[in-house]
Amino acid sequence: MRFRSIILAIFICYSLTVAGQTAQITSKDLHDYVQFLASDSLKGRKPGTPEIKVAASFIRDHFKADGLKLLGEGGFQWVEIVTDVTLGENNTLSFNGSGGIVKKDFIPLSFSTSGTMTVPVVFTGYGFDIGTDSLKWSDYKGIDVTGKWVMVLRADPDLDNSDSKFIPYSDVRSKVLTAKDHKASGLLLITPKGLEKDDKLMTLMVENNEITAGIPVINITRELADKMLKSTGFTIDSLERFLVLQKTPHSFETGVALTGSISVIQKKEKTANVMAMLEGNDPLLRNEYLVIGGHYDHLGFGGPGSGSRMPDTNAVHNGADDNASGTAMVMELASHFASRKEMTGRSMIFVTFTGEEIGLIGSKYFVNHPPVDLKKIKAMFNFDMVGRFDKEKNSISVSGTGTSLESDSLLRLQEKGLPFTVVHSPDGYGPSDHASFYSNDIPVFFFTTGVHTDYHTPFDDTDKLDFEAEKKIGDYAADIILAVDKLPHALTFKESGKKESAGRGGRKFKVTLGILPDFAGTEKKGLRIDGVTKDGPADKGGLKKGDIITEINGMQVGNIYEYMSRLQKLKHGITISVEIIRDEKTQVLIVQL
Repeated sequence: MRFRSIILAIFICYSLTVAGQTAQITSKDLHDYVQFLASDSLKGRKPGTPEIKVAASFIRDHFKADGLKLLGEGGFQWVEIVTDVTLGENNTLSFNGSGGIVKKDFIPLSFSTSGTMTVPVVFTGYGFDIGTDSLKWSDYKGIDVTGKWVMVLRADPDLDNSDSKFIPYSDVRSKVLTAKDHKASGLLLITPKGLEKDDKLMTLMVENNEITAGIPVINITRELADKMLKSTGFTIDSLERFLVLQKTPHSFETGVALTGSISVIQKKEKTANVMAMLEGNDPLLRNEYLVIGGHYDHLGFGGPGSGSRMPDTNAVHNGADDNASGTAMVMELASHFASRKEMTGRSMIFVTFTGEEIGLIGSKYFVNHPPVDLKKIKAMFNFDMVGRFDKEKNSISVSGTGTSLESDSLLRLQEKGLPFTVVHSPDGYGPSDHASFYSNDIPVFFFTTGVHTDYHTPFDDTDKLDFEAEKKIGDYAADIILAVDKLPHALTFKESGKKESAGRGGRKFKVTLGILPDFAGTEKKGLRIDGVTKDGPADKGGLKKGDIITEINGMQVGNIYEYMSRLQKLKHGITISVEIIRDEKTQVLIVQL
C-alpha cells in the first residue's frame, strides 16, 4: 500500500508540472461562453424548446471545432420528455341536470388519467386511511367506495401544527393512492377554506414525466361541491369545521351520480445530451474513460412548478451560474485537453446534460444508454455552479471525495499553492448529475462554488460571475483530471453516503429501504432500483440494483410516488415482503426495516 502511494505521488507531481506549463483555460473564453448561453435570446434554456437546441448546437460545434469525436447522432443523444400538459376537447362534469365548466368550476390535475364514467359520489373527508400506533384515522372505514367517485379535502385537519402527524399522508399523490387501494374509480379534490380562503382552482402544472394516477383526479371548487352536497344538508365549510374540531372521520354517500369526461394531453418533445470524445493515447488505457460533464439546461421563464424561487414572476431565468458556468467549464476543459491530446492516456468523454433541473433526466439517460461500456467509465467530474466565487470564504467545494480510496489524498496533494481552499465532502449522492454515475459505482468529483441568493431566480446573470476565479478553478480541475488520467490503475470505487428521502415540508421518512429509486420514472412496470446502500435493509434482504419493485407488503408500487406513500405507512423494525421483478421473473424477498 505504501509503494502504491509513492507511485501515486510521483504521477501527481508529474501531472502538476505538465499542466502548469501548458494550461490555457482563459477567463475570456469562459466569459464569452457564459454570455452566449445565459443571454436573453436563449430564454432560459428550458428542455424541449427551440432555444435549448440552439445552445446544444453551440456546444456541439465547439466540440467539433476542437477536433473531438462526436458521439451519438452527430454529437446529440436524444431524450424524450413531457414538456407540457393541456386539456383535451372533452372535459365535462354533470349531475342532476346541472354541471360545471372546465377551468371555472373544475380542472383535471396534470397526472389525471383520461376517461368517461357515470358513478355515485362518496364524501370521504380528508381521504386518509391511517393505522399507526400514534395516529388512527380512516375515512374509508364502514363505507364502500368501489367503483365510485370519492370527494376528499386537500391537506389535513391540523393545519396550524407544523409538527402534525398527518403531514406524511396529506399530499395529493398519497390520497390518490389510498383511493385506488379502496378501489375508487375517480377522485374529486377540494381545497378547504382553512388551506386557502379564495375558492380558486389548482394550476395545471407539468411534472416532466409520463406517470399518471391510474384514475381521473379532478380539482373542483367548493361551490360546485356544495351543489353536489345540497340534499345532504352539509357544505364543504361545515364539514371542514366538524372534522377540524372533532378530529374524527365523517364519510357518507352523497346520493349524487356524477358523469365525468376527462381528457388530459401530454405534449412530448425531444431534448439532447451533447457528447464528444477525446481518444486517449495509451494502448493499455485508451479503452478506459473519464467523463467530464455538467448540465446546460435551466428554468426557461420560470413560473409555478418550474423550480423557480420566484414562481409568480414570469421572466427569463438566464441561469448564468446555474449552469452556464459549468457548461463553459466543460467546453474550456475540452479545448484544454484537445490541444494536448498527446498527454492523455485514457479517453475522455465531454458531455453537457439536459434535464438536470427536472430530475437528472439527461445524466440518468446517459448511464442507462452509455455511448461506451459503462464499466469502462472510471471516474466522473461534474461542474455545477462554479462561477459565483465568494471572496470572503475563499473556498470551493469538491464532493465525492469518499467515493474512491485514492480521491482524498489525490486532491490534497494537488491543493498545495492554491489561491483558495478546497472543502472536501465525501458523499457521492447529491442534487446534481454526478449522482447518476455514483449510483452505478463510478467514483465522482463534484466541483461547485455553492448556492447564492440569486439561485433559481431571474437575477442569475453573467455580470455577477467571477471569471478570473473560475479560470483558477478550471486550472485546478484540469490538474485533478490529468492526475487521475495518469494513474496506472483506475480509482478504487468506495461507497460513501446514504440517500435519505424527505416527505413534505422537509420531513424525513420514518423508515428507509436503503435504495436509490428511479426518480425519473423511466420504468413502467414498477419502481426500478438504481442503487442499493451497502449493509442497509434492502442490501441485507437481497435486493439488487436493477430490481423492479412491484409490491411492498402486498401494496402495489407502480412509481416513485406510490413507493414514497407506501414507506410512510411502515414502522421501524418491522419485517416486510417486497415483490420484485428480476431478469423478467417475479420474486418475493423479506426485508427488515
